[in-house]
Amino acid sequence: MKLPAKRVWVYAASGVLVVLGVVWGLRAPAVLVDSAEVRRGDFAQSVEEEGRTRLPDRYQVSAPVSGYLSRVLLEPGDGVEQGEVLFRVNPAPTVPLDARARSQADAGLARSESALAAARTQVESAEAREALAAQELARVSRLVANGHLPEEALDRARAEARQADAALRSARFGVDVARYERDAARANVALAGGEALDQPVAVNAPIAGVVLMRERQSEGMIQAGEPVVTLGNLDNLEIEVDVLSPDAVRLRPGMRVEIERWGGEGNLPGRVRRVEPAGFTRFSALGVEEQRVWVIVDFDTEREHWQHLGDGYRIEARFILWEGEDVLQVPASALFREGDRWATFVRVNGRAERRTVVPGRRSGLMAEIREGLEEGEVVILHPGQDIDEGTRITVR
Repeated sequence: MKLPAKRVWVYAASGVLVVLGVVWGLRAPAVLVDSAEVRRGDFAQSVEEEGRTRLPDRYQVSAPVSGYLSRVLLEPGDGVEQGEVLFRVNPAPTVPLDARARSQADAGLARSESALAAARTQVESAEAREALAAQELARVSRLVANGHLPEEALDRARAEARQADAALRSARFGVDVARYERDAARANVALAGGEALDQPVAVNAPIAGVVLMRERQSEGMIQAGEPVVTLGNLDNLEIEVDVLSPDAVRLRPGMRVEIERWGGEGNLPGRVRRVEPAGFTRFSALGVEEQRVWVIVDFDTEREHWQHLGDGYRIEARFILWEGEDVLQVPASALFREGDRWATFVRVNGRAERRTVVPGRRSGLMAEIREGLEEGEVVILHPGQDIDEGTRITVR
């Protein structure tokens, strides 16, 4: 019996739909992928390393004579003014020393006098250098503002001014220390001559600052030269960061630094002051031998913004090697090697399309793109072996 033509077409269409359904069900499922959009924005090439704060100048105050130490009332963190009494020592009874010991005490006093004179000369030299650096900074600032010099010249001039200011502070600290050493030597000469001291010897602060450490607290016998407290001025706080030697080669005085994860809100600005000329060897946590270099960084903001930082605190420093605006960039995880070229996969109509690209600078997780991509396109992150040209993809 011959079927009607209409029913034949219905059966044929149903068969085609069944075949298409089977094919659709048996086809490979779309691959789930992570993606990111190609965008333009600020881009900075940087080097990140851990560092710590340090005081370049600290002073350990010791007992000038042997005797009985009174209780030390100062606590770590207490502020002291220059000349303030730190502790007192009741000198032990002494007898006149022989001529040799007396000559040694006199020689120590003369040496301390010479050291004080030399320290004062260093201050004069540092003051002259600081004045010259300030004049040079003012001159370079005007030339840069008028477009006669590049910004790098201003960065170098600022770095020189900071170095000169730090050197002046250090020289003045040296004068204070030398003056204290001179006073201690005078006390030794008096005792060496058999002079009876019926009053306790008051030991004054040679500098203005804070108590960093207290080596002795309880009263008791103490020997001359035994440390009691350590002082420092936190206004002179700086940062030391050890970086890999290949990275140190790219750093220059005056470079901008962002101080991160220091414990306070936001990042603190800083500037590279000095890259040490000598490296050292250190083994990483994985046992790899590394050549590293110390880099000294100054805070580039007022003390009130980092007043809670102390000596030996951990920070993370991000050295800005290069920065630009309106830079085309993608996550570096989207790029992969293809022979001697770089490539990435772009999502086009739900499928992966291989694209050859020319990357530029890299900074952490981001990479600059010079050719091959357009702003707004979507790239696939971490492409695996299951991704190829034309692969159906679904974004997570």
